Amino acid sequence: MCEPKLIIGCGILQKEIQFLIVKNGWQLATAFIPSGLHVDFDKLENSLSKALRMHKDEPAVVFYGACHPCMDEILGEANTIRTPGQNCVDIYLGHEMFCRELEQGAFFLFEDWALNWKNIVGSVMPGDPEIMRSIFRSAHKYLLAVRTPCSGDFRAEAEAISLMTSLELRWVDVGLEQLEANLAKTLDRVRALKQ
Repeated sequence: MCEPKLIIGCGILQKEIQFLIVKNGWQLATAFIPSGLHVDFDKLENSLSKALRMHKDEPAVVFYGACHPCMDEILGEANTIRTPGQNCVDIYLGHEMFCRELEQGAFFLFEDWALNWKNIVGSVMPGDPEIMRSIFRSAHKYLLAVRTPCSGDFRAEAEAISLMTSLELRWVDVGLEQLEANLAKTLDRVRALKQ
């Protein structure tokens, strides 16, 4: 059996993953990529490919959803697998809750994105606040701020984003159980593949 030694992944849930590694006694190193790269496919692909090349001799799990149109091809070239799920929100909340909130019009906001909002959204959104509001309101009805047991206080940032987007701010507290189960199953899949 070949034990995974590394998680390469999106930094959006870095604190939560590191907490679960310690809690479960998983002997895993981590390499996190900035979560804001989701808005630039070229940068995401380059950063992920570079991390995979740097750690090509270590059995790894990739913590990403289908966040890039060629995600499975990128991982196939590196002979590694990822956590199942459409994106980090789906992986964290679970598919049922994710779909329910998405169907109701949610734009999901984790602490990492709230703290880095201007850098992430500012890189792809026009500078005109009315255009940004129009874009967000055309696709979403509310902002769902997701608090995890590892989250700090990001109320002020979430409230500012709510004002910027003109989306109602709602909060939800979600434990680590879904993420923990997803990571554990993915680690088991890697172990089974590497035998």
